[in-house]
Amino acid sequence: MEYDISGRPSFSLLTVSLDTDERLRAESGAMVSHDTTIEMRTNATGGFLKSLGRTFGGESFFQNTFHATAPGEVQFAAPLPGDMTHYAMSGDPLYVQSTSYIAGDEALDVDASFGGAKSFFGGEGLVLLRVTGEGPLFMSSYGAIEEIDISDRDSFVVDTGHIVAFEDSVDFDVRRVGGIKSLLASGEGLVCEFSGDGTIWVQSRSQSAFLSWLIPKLPVQTA
Repeated sequence: MEYDISGRPSFSLLTVSLDTDERLRAESGAMVSHDTTIEMRTNATGGFLKSLGRTFGGESFFQNTFHATAPGEVQFAAPLPGDMTHYAMSGDPLYVQSTSYIAGDEALDVDASFGGAKSFFGGEGLVLLRVTGEGPLFMSSYGAIEEIDISDRDSFVVDTGHIVAFEDSVDFDVRRVGGIKSLLASGEGLVCEFSGDGTIWVQSRSQSAFLSWLIPKLPVQTA
């Protein structure tokens, strides 16, 4: 399975080349185009309960599976302007914010109901997906993606609104920045302090920060 990511980092477009009988699963609404040799099938992956769990994690109830009856290409894009990146899953879990999951090998398991890390981020609107299995995984971001190896650092702090993904080998601790005065003055809320050996991915823009800037500027309808 070959791929190409064009338009980086602002308006990324993912093109995946599938050989005969290769399959790729993607989020509903992510598909841009595909060759006529590619068949698309929509279903509730993993059954009703698992699909329902994905909706609580910010994902779609239905997912699309693309099957190549002959060699062809399929293209994907994220709903927000930004970057994309590829990660080769090798069996170890990867934690991905729900809005960053775009597509992956059909064999990958995407779990939004594992608990654990997910609950830490609920208050900030960042819900994590636990992805396991082997095969290619494609992630998107709001803004540019930066891959950071923290193995040589004592620790590394990231605002939760800028987290894209992190490896299972990384430890993390979520805490609030200062008190209410710091929250109002700095605009920061929760941060995640990472430590250990592994890689994290961050995005250069924050959806929550953009909405905080935008919403006060929207016109208010008066009676």
